[in-house]
Amino acid sequence: MSSTPLPSSDDFAVCLSRARALPLNEVLALLSGRDYWHTQAVGGARSLCLTDGPHGIRRQLGEHTVSDLSNSAPATCYPTASALAASWNPALIREVGEMLGREGRSHGVDVLLGPGINLKRSPLCGRNFEYFSEDPFLSAELGMAWVSGVQSQGVGASLKHFAANNQEYRRMSIDAVVDERALRELYLSSFEWVVKQAQPWTVMAAYNGLNGRFCCESPWLLTQVLRQDWEYDGLVVSDWGAVSDRAAAFWSGLDLEMPGIEALTAPALREALADGRVSEDDLRRAAARVLQLAARVDQAQADSAEAFDEDAAHELAFRAAVQGSVLLKNDADLLPLLPREGLKVAVIGAFAEQPRYQGAGSSQLVPLRLDTPLEALRQTYGPDQVSYAPGYVRHGDQTDPALLSAAVEIAAQADAVIAFVGLPEEFEVEGIDRRHLGLPASHHALIDELLITHPHLTVVVQGGAPVELPWAERVPAILNAYLGGQAGGKAVAALISGAQTPGGKLAESWAAQLEHWPSSAQFPGGPRTVEYRESLLVGYRYFDRVEAAVPFPFGHGLSYTTFGYSEVQPAEDGRSVTLTVTNTGRRAGAEVVQLYLRRSQDTSAVLRAGQELAAFARLQLEPGQSRQVTLHLPPRAFQHYDLLWGQWRTEAGPWQVRIGASSRDIRAEYGLEVAGEKVPATLPAEYRDPGFPLRVGQAAFTELYGRPLPDNQDYRPGNYTANTPLDAMQTNLLAQGLFAGAIWHQRDLVDDIGASMNAPHNLRQLPLRAMTMNPGLTANPPLARLMAELINGDFPAAAHELGRAIRRSWRKRGQS
Repeated sequence: MSSTPLPSSDDFAVCLSRARALPLNEVLALLSGRDYWHTQAVGGARSLCLTDGPHGIRRQLGEHTVSDLSNSAPATCYPTASALAASWNPALIREVGEMLGREGRSHGVDVLLGPGINLKRSPLCGRNFEYFSEDPFLSAELGMAWVSGVQSQGVGASLKHFAANNQEYRRMSIDAVVDERALRELYLSSFEWVVKQAQPWTVMAAYNGLNGRFCCESPWLLTQVLRQDWEYDGLVVSDWGAVSDRAAAFWSGLDLEMPGIEALTAPALREALADGRVSEDDLRRAAARVLQLAARVDQAQADSAEAFDEDAAHELAFRAAVQGSVLLKNDADLLPLLPREGLKVAVIGAFAEQPRYQGAGSSQLVPLRLDTPLEALRQTYGPDQVSYAPGYVRHGDQTDPALLSAAVEIAAQADAVIAFVGLPEEFEVEGIDRRHLGLPASHHALIDELLITHPHLTVVVQGGAPVELPWAERVPAILNAYLGGQAGGKAVAALISGAQTPGGKLAESWAAQLEHWPSSAQFPGGPRTVEYRESLLVGYRYFDRVEAAVPFPFGHGLSYTTFGYSEVQPAEDGRSVTLTVTNTGRRAGAEVVQLYLRRSQDTSAVLRAGQELAAFARLQLEPGQSRQVTLHLPPRAFQHYDLLWGQWRTEAGPWQVRIGASSRDIRAEYGLEVAGEKVPATLPAEYRDPGFPLRVGQAAFTELYGRPLPDNQDYRPGNYTANTPLDAMQTNLLAQGLFAGAIWHQRDLVDDIGASMNAPHNLRQLPLRAMTMNPGLTANPPLARLMAELINGDFPAAAHELGRAIRRSWRKRGQS
């Protein structure tokens, strides 16, 4: 094993001493899970419970040898990360983390698997609802708050998914090809700051590959970057089923494999130990980290006394949903729609009665309670003043003429119409990526018809990511409610009625159409790799570089009041700026002041984004109130990562400091001359003058990448492995049979509408090794390799793997 530096903390020294005294079989047992959600109870440490839950505690009930999305204990359902990020409020997110920690303790949870701080490279990623932002600085600030809050209550966080896990397509086999500067400045940056500032007790290594190596088997990622460069002293755990080669993963710096049972992991490590691929001392160091995690949890929980309060949690979920909703448009001040006697309100859309309020997949949970928008609006305006029609079928895409006609008829009789549309679970779910940015056709048809009857229309959008809104210019008011959690319906009613003032800001760009996104030409890639040819030009960094029109830009969000910026005073050293913000309207409200840095490409030898977020502050102001705020620039504000020297450097030259209410609403600007070094020009021409939409050739990307690109040849018969996706082998009858068997086996394990409706598409993308995801049935890596060799037609190799599979199954049976 490439020797990893020992943490210097006293608790680790004690745990290492304990691990060195354990029998080898107990050491190996500590390095694998007992079942799907628990660690082994050996070595003097109790079994720890790890569970899903970035947006709520999903503690599975019943049998734990499989993942059962339909059987979990009821828990508070908070807005998803995309909504929490729109609050731009680290203090609020720390509160959510604290409450998650308290509730987790009440459920016997020791480690909560979150937060997800991967960047939103493409709006099509099926798991974007679980990630904060397209910006690493904002993601880091919010991630630090979440981790600090959860761990303050004695529950560990698991920072995920490390790293460059930006798509669901072939997520267990795809290799993300990213130049190192983009890695360091964007895709690793959020992880770095959360690791250094919040010290999460665990970091989760991702499914995907990164620049030619699986993340779980990358010594560069897990040892050099995480432990050596960042001095991380916690435990590294695999994503569930992410390990392809246990010995290689351990050698690279992965401590705990999940899920699993010791009888299957231990033989692989024993063989590696006998072959000299790992050392016993390194095995004991990894076991010590598991003991250290258990000790940290036990000590922290003994020190944490505050009990969980269900009512307080629901009220917090409500505040989070209010702050995380974004008023995209409000022409002629159509909103707020103030309650008054005799006002007739038509509520249209099945999402009002059966809202989309949480993610689909591993973050799905059973809410303790649920406020629907329809019921909340009836309570707000009076049940006799609110009429309702579904307008479309809740699940599906086809327009129902009868439902549409009834909706139009009700709308024609109303004074105000509120239409609910969005992304059904089958459109947006973990495991697959969205195929397009559109809403269901039935939702678009509903809006088009309602606009004819009632042009003064308010539209509420529910979903976890940007969508195309072809009718946006014709609709006067649009409220993006994201996935608002169990109190999201109450929050929508409060915002529309004016009981609350919108203050959310987009943490991601909403471009007009998919082709405008800089990643669109290389998403999702395949067959083996996906090339991040846009490099640093992600999201608003690209749109602002080429000055492309964006209907709803990064940082955008309207209010029912207005704000003025004045008295901008930069500090002499250029590292901070102070200004005064005044609420110039008639209502109390929140403003998010945003500071961006811009370096013109004409003055720089290295690739530059259009601008980069460097600081922000959320202020709550009463009407007429002014407040002075100071924005501090981060230490690396003017630095870039130099590939040649492998270090951060500052290029001398001019910068612009831009302060505003969004990336496109700049209220103050000034220049700054930054001292530094002269940097040699190494930038390919296609990056110096990027077009719109962005289309970078492979030759230019290879030059930027700085070395030959990893192999992207299609999978070929005779060369299949346990890491080959099933959909690459479907010309083979045995592979077809395996796929059919996987579908049959899945039928009773998934009660998630989005996941179940997409199960065939999802399972087809999984590699053979994904059979190890079920430790109670088929968790036997040699069995996956056996199947690969049978499909290849290599029967001697298949016989060899059969022998290994039988031996491991015998050991597993002996320990059952």
